[in-house]
Amino acid sequence: MEVGLRLQPHTRAWLKQSALDAHVPGYCAYLEVHGYAANTQRVYLCCVAHFAHWMREERLGLKRLDEDAVARYLAGHLPRCDCPEPVRRLVHENRAALVHLLATVRASGAIAERRKPHGHVESELDRFDAYMRQARGLASNTREQRVAIVRRLLLSGEFGSIPLVPARLSPAGVRRFIVKNMGGWSVSSIHVIAGALRGYLRFRASQGDRVEALLAAIPGVAHWRLATLPEVPSEAEIKRLLQSFDRPFPSSRRAYAMLRCLVDLGLRSSEVVGLHLDDIDWHAGTIRLAKPKSRRVDVLPLPCETGRAISSYLVSERPQSANRAVFVRHVAPYDQPIGTGVVQRAVRKAYRRCGLSHTSVHILRHSVASRLLRAGTPLKEIADVLRHRSLDTSAIYTKVDTARLTAVALPWPGSAA
Repeated sequence: MEVGLRLQPHTRAWLKQSALDAHVPGYCAYLEVHGYAANTQRVYLCCVAHFAHWMREERLGLKRLDEDAVARYLAGHLPRCDCPEPVRRLVHENRAALVHLLATVRASGAIAERRKPHGHVESELDRFDAYMRQARGLASNTREQRVAIVRRLLLSGEFGSIPLVPARLSPAGVRRFIVKNMGGWSVSSIHVIAGALRGYLRFRASQGDRVEALLAAIPGVAHWRLATLPEVPSEAEIKRLLQSFDRPFPSSRRAYAMLRCLVDLGLRSSEVVGLHLDDIDWHAGTIRLAKPKSRRVDVLPLPCETGRAISSYLVSERPQSANRAVFVRHVAPYDQPIGTGVVQRAVRKAYRRCGLSHTSVHILRHSVASRLLRAGTPLKEIADVLRHRSLDTSAIYTKVDTARLTAVALPWPGSAA
């Protein structure tokens, strides 16, 4: 093992004496290629050495290296570790280091690929997921959500580990599951659960099962979509939110560009992270949204302020990367797009900076609809900008246009008295 990092003698000995020794150069090269700083490489290598020492003590061979072994090490050894100093005991450091270790060793072919959960229930969920993707055209987030709900149903005691026989589902069992999962949930969340179960039962109907009684067992919950007012930030709040970026901070240009996409275009968080460099036509002043929630390709005008914010980020802050995503990671590994959590955290931090109590990112999309409505934009055009499939979805924003509502409001009977 020849590694250009300063390590303690016993740390080097742990690596040298372990089954992982041959994979250390490849591991270091992996971290180097992905842009990890020298100090981070040293920390991760110390974590790997600690893990290698544990593997040796446990007589755990390389062939048995997998996620289960890592989980046992993190949950079982680290909290009670009495290994000689210095060792790295922080769980998050060790978890990150060992995730990269598994990727490196798997890439070399020394251990098998990660095994997918196996069993009758998982096989059934795979078929359900394929049905939602191929026959229903549902987005990946929706499919993941529905699979998780149906998994809870199928593992709730109706089947357990016995061979799956969907016909064994009873109306009483379906009702018990829904009632058990209603506690503490909002009406909207209960509708999501009911929708997932109806989707699964329709899948079973496509396989030839009789599901009429089961569908009837799913209770309806009163939910009037237009009964409440949408939460909409005021124009003053939006201005304060944008001004909270006046003083620079780490990744401020990226955060500001993402916020402009939310405030000016009404994009969803998933659409922001899904933007690619090829989606922006700088000459035509347009931005293309490929495969959004409606599964269409939409082209929107790119406002000047939004374009300036994005170009400022691309020129002055975005790391060099071969990845074509507009917004990429600013910490190693750099060559990857960000996730939706980065967008949500950036917006919530902006709320806190300017003293707003909001927590939802989606309400910025509401502000776009409200602003267009006040400007006299027809409802159909608002629906097109927000990519709503139905005008009813956009109609809820008419309730926040109080100026026009007061013009058509009738006097309350008996108010003159």
